[in-house]
Amino acid sequence: MAASAAVTDFLDWLALEKRSSAATVAAYRGDLARFLLFLTEHLGGEVFLRDLEGLRAADLRAWLAHEAGRAAERSGFVRDKANRTRVRRMSAVRSFFRHLSRRYDIENAAPALMASPRTRTPLPRPLPVAEALAVPSGIAGNARSALAEHRDTALFTLLYGAGLRIGEALALDLHDVPAQTGGSAVLRVLGKGGKERLVPLLPAVMAALHRWVRQHPSPSPDAPLFPGVRGGRLDPAVAQKAMREYRRLAGLPEHATPHALRHSFATHLLEGGADLRSIQELLGHASLSSTQRYTLADETHLMEVWRRTHPRAG
Repeated sequence: MAASAAVTDFLDWLALEKRSSAATVAAYRGDLARFLLFLTEHLGGEVFLRDLEGLRAADLRAWLAHEAGRAAERSGFVRDKANRTRVRRMSAVRSFFRHLSRRYDIENAAPALMASPRTRTPLPRPLPVAEALAVPSGIAGNARSALAEHRDTALFTLLYGAGLRIGEALALDLHDVPAQTGGSAVLRVLGKGGKERLVPLLPAVMAALHRWVRQHPSPSPDAPLFPGVRGGRLDPAVAQKAMREYRRLAGLPEHATPHALRHSFATHLLEGGADLRSIQELLGHASLSSTQRYTLADETHLMEVWRRTHPRAG
């Protein structure tokens, strides 16, 4: 059996059985295509399952060295970014070989024993509270129409006020907005890997959403909550461009992106005394280690915890 057919089967398993996100499947498809292309040249012909079973650690090291050489040739080469890419590609290969073991009884311990390149864990870079609060009205002030102004106010208020990813917010439909006008309300969000979570909405966020719903151009409850100019779902690139233009006018740093509002949401909750488990649930992180990055980024919070809890701090 050709290795390329096994890759197709693996990608189908990722998408249909494991329910991985489309972005993960696309990334693994590209990573494994590069891996097979290298092996085709390295082994001198089409790659079959028996070739994968016979791969040695030296073959995998040659592939990683090849990837490192390609990264070094590119302009604007950043070592840590390139290392993170190779870590992801190594992860894709390991997952593929585990699939080969389950589905085809192909056993090769070499991928599991390979050490991945070292990387630094990137720390979240939130905006200060005042700057995060100013983003929705600031972006709306640059909108090209009254409709876009109301839409952008609601969208960016939601991103900061509920900590949503931009893709999660743009996937919402009109009927997803809770009908309550007072008291507590929750938003049902579909996150990474198709995992659903409930996110409580603050009154200010609810007010912005309801103001937008009243202005919404479509009467259908199944219409996208945030439409583009042609009525379809708003492209993330449009929101990113709006943030980029506002960032330039307001003199904000380059890391001020729509996703930085999610970082700001989590960091400001942490600064206000929220516990990590609650923040993990609100963000939809599968692992607490992802949420713990916010404690590392907030040195002030770390020092306060130290002063409050360590026996020697008195």
